[in-house]
Amino acid sequence: MPLRMLPQLVDPPAKSATMGRPILCDSNYSKGNPRMIPIFRTKLGFMGLAFGEGGLLALTFGHPSPRAAHSSIERTLRLAIPDSVTLDLDSFSHDLAERLQVRLCRFAEGEPVDFEDFPVAMIGLTAFQARTVEACQAIPWGETVSYGDLANAIGHPGAARAVGSVMAKNRVPLIVPCHRVLGAGGNLGGYSAPQGLAMKRRLLAAEMAFRPAMVL
Repeated sequence: MPLRMLPQLVDPPAKSATMGRPILCDSNYSKGNPRMIPIFRTKLGFMGLAFGEGGLLALTFGHPSPRAAHSSIERTLRLAIPDSVTLDLDSFSHDLAERLQVRLCRFAEGEPVDFEDFPVAMIGLTAFQARTVEACQAIPWGETVSYGDLANAIGHPGAARAVGSVMAKNRVPLIVPCHRVLGAGGNLGGYSAPQGLAMKRRLLAAEMAFRPAMVL
């Protein structure tokens, strides 16, 4: 699997004034101070973002309403972050969020947008989980790998099942493109985002990575 450094993208203005316009929602997440979480509409449904120390902490998408996106972010933070970790949610950067929103709106439009240069917070992850996340983030647009390929890439051959578990708990989908990771023989595997495998098929089809041999 190619793991390569790509040049940083220059983000043009969003195409539509109605797409990507943020709706700032109060977060009542108990592990951090109350703060604002940007929620915005895209062609992949409403998305929500949460930032922590080190970069993007959580992302959700595919929701029918801002309320649903906000609830999903809150749930992700509660379930994915260990109780022993105290979050600094005030590390939110409006500039970082705006740049990511523009890219995500372009991605939702079907443009070949790359997110490999975007910082992801590794808070609460083990060394194995962090390496898996980093390797997955490097999978290029339009390409797919297997869970076994990803395990080999991080130096843990035979750990495909453990890699699959990390992907199932991926709290920043699209940025860490777990939809590009397939089961053995091209099987779709699983997908925990809203609409499940239907959404995974949609994302892969948009990237023209939907292989004829894939088991549906």
